Amino acid sequence: MSLITRRIFLAATAASTGTLAVPALGQGAYPARPISMVIPFAAGGPTDTVGRLIAQAMGTDLGQTVVVENVGGAGGTLGAQRVANARPDGYTILLHHIGMATIPTLYRRLAYDAINGFETLGLVTEVPMTLIARRNIEANNLAELVALIRRRGEALNYANAGIGAASHLCGLLLMKAVDTRMTTVPYRGTGPAMNDLVAGTVDLMCDQTTNTTEQIRAGTVRAFAATTPERIDTLPDLPTAAQGGLSGFEVSVWHGLYAPRGTPAPIVARLNQALVKALQDEGIARRFADLGTAPVPVARATPQMHREFWQADIAKWRPLIQAAGQFAD
Repeated sequence: MSLITRRIFLAATAASTGTLAVPALGQGAYPARPISMVIPFAAGGPTDTVGRLIAQAMGTDLGQTVVVENVGGAGGTLGAQRVANARPDGYTILLHHIGMATIPTLYRRLAYDAINGFETLGLVTEVPMTLIARRNIEANNLAELVALIRRRGEALNYANAGIGAASHLCGLLLMKAVDTRMTTVPYRGTGPAMNDLVAGTVDLMCDQTTNTTEQIRAGTVRAFAATTPERIDTLPDLPTAAQGGLSGFEVSVWHGLYAPRGTPAPIVARLNQALVKALQDEGIARRFADLGTAPVPVARATPQMHREFWQADIAKWRPLIQAAGQFAD
């Protein structure tokens, strides 16, 4: 059989069996060496936990180690900048959270293009958030809490983990939903903010289930609502904000994968293929459930769906951030 005939035969065989091979990529098959997954936050945090789970699973499918690199600082922009400026060869990728939708507005001067500097590879997960308060706050349900906020306004202290953090964004959305401003108290991270909430030093906070579930179950804080369309499986007794009578208060901390702009389409397709395989792994689903979340449905894990969702979230947060006048630079 000639070389040309053999190639035709192999192509026909692949088509008949429904398999789709990723095209050859220049000098040998991709990937030929380990891949660096940059996570722009410190090790041990919720985004780092999500990233390490996905990196291990993707590495298995890719046949190469996906090495996690924590490049923290400047609200996640340092790590994002590193990837945006990396060679678009598929060997440096980024796992980032909702900050990718707020950085373009929060930071007015950046050393990289926060929107056009990346290829989207697919969404990973959406971590629910919960609205919590000091355990002795003068409200028994969400309706009473909303009335308290409207009555006391800036006399109430709302804790967050700093400008651009998920807890900060959730607070902006809450104040818009209740049409009342509170006094915001920024901290250097969720840990110290939670400590002061438990101690009763501050009144309110909103953060990911990865940080709040344990405190809610222990009764050290009082939970009022989940910021999701449906109740959270790990906190089934906690109503959603809509169920509690507060509309316009839905937010989750979504995570997605990115590659530098200009990464060849076959490499994007191969990385997405590995991501989808990871999201379908039962072990990943169990570990995500422990964090109070779940992998996104496969239909939402495409590069196109990821980009559309990202662009819509940029448009959602831009007016809120601009109206608050709270910028990170």
